[in-house]
Amino acid sequence: MPRLNLGHNTTMTETLAQAIETLKRSQSMLKPVLETFDARLAEFGADPRSAFWRDADWQRRRYDILSRLFAEDDRHGGISITDFGSGYGAFFDYLKDRPVMDASHYTGIDLSAAMIAEAKTNITDPRAIFQRHLIATERTDYMFVCGTYNMLLDADRNAWTDYVKASLAQLWSMTDKALGFNMLRADAPEKYQSLYYADPKEFQDFCRTTLSADITYTDDSPLPDWTIFIRRSL
Repeated sequence: MPRLNLGHNTTMTETLAQAIETLKRSQSMLKPVLETFDARLAEFGADPRSAFWRDADWQRRRYDILSRLFAEDDRHGGISITDFGSGYGAFFDYLKDRPVMDASHYTGIDLSAAMIAEAKTNITDPRAIFQRHLIATERTDYMFVCGTYNMLLDADRNAWTDYVKASLAQLWSMTDKALGFNMLRADAPEKYQSLYYADPKEFQDFCRTTLSADITYTDDSPLPDWTIFIRRSL
């Protein structure tokens, strides 16, 4: 797979065009990952184990961190939220009874048809919709990506890195206020061969030079993650 070129002199239009082409090429690489998640869903149903989280507590901790992305004025609701890699809809369940969901709209996107079907079966709240896509198709105030890029199985690591950057570029192009995503740390104390562990500096540099200079990075220890928030400059 040709490497994605998202350098300092690349315009956002060029970046997005390259990203879409990379995402199209990535679909065959993603197929085994989808099959793995579908098998877990068949085994465990709507459960954190279907998303390969250690337990419900560690899943909730990640949501606690990501929910810091909301600006103070938006914590009372009236916003649009997109959850990319939404799985069976656990993030909506986390948000649904909080003030941020008052008069708000949530869109869950996942490439797995089985995950989307599970979410639609379990969540009938009119504030939430679920769609099967490889990309974000509608503009949103806030974009969240939780654990979506962690499972690469036997994929080439460089190709996976290009896929992640292309996906982030596409998601950012559909985000009006802020995007938050987490990834497994390259220095995680335990590592598994099938998972993708990312260099935080590489992704901080990518976000600053290609998406927005306004980023915030956190080391999420004891979770084996880091999180980056990207915001639109005022």
